[in-house]
Amino acid sequence: MARYIHQHEDWPGFQWDKDTIAHELGAVRHRQGRLLGRMESLGFDFRSEAVLQTLTEDVIKSSEIEGENLDREQVRSSIARRLGMDIGALAPVDRDVEGIVEMMLDATRHYADPLTEERLFAWHAALFPTGRNGMSRILVGEWRDDRTGPMQVVSGPVG
Repeated sequence: MARYIHQHEDWPGFQWDKDTIAHELGAVRHRQGRLLGRMESLGFDFRSEAVLQTLTEDVIKSSEIEGENLDREQVRSSIARRLGMDIGALAPVDRDVEGIVEMMLDATRHYADPLTEERLFAWHAALFPTGRNGMSRILVGEWRDDRTGPMQVVSGPVG
């Protein structure tokens, strides 16, 4: 069985049963409501820690899909600093981690905002602040073109 949605055989043209999805979604929504109710009773410090932990996992797991293994403490420190949270000594953070965290926080905090060309290019600039992907020079904040041949989508490290 495929682990990620993009690994399914008929991606992106797959179909689903809306009745099954509706039932499962309803069950998840119910559990989510119960969890939120419990979180309300925990107090601010516990809720803040839960948010920090959840966002850290989101960033790390999303990066793993692309074959990137990020340092957990760097991700945690970057998120805590951006959210104004005091978690003690913050780990020094690489600019690659900062860019990924910046993009993910924008995507998760402003999920209802339109995905404009400007916003998409800002994410791209955050992910590739040097204009390079490893040793390769890339177009940052622009649409891809075919100057160097047809575009290829490569997920994860070569090999």
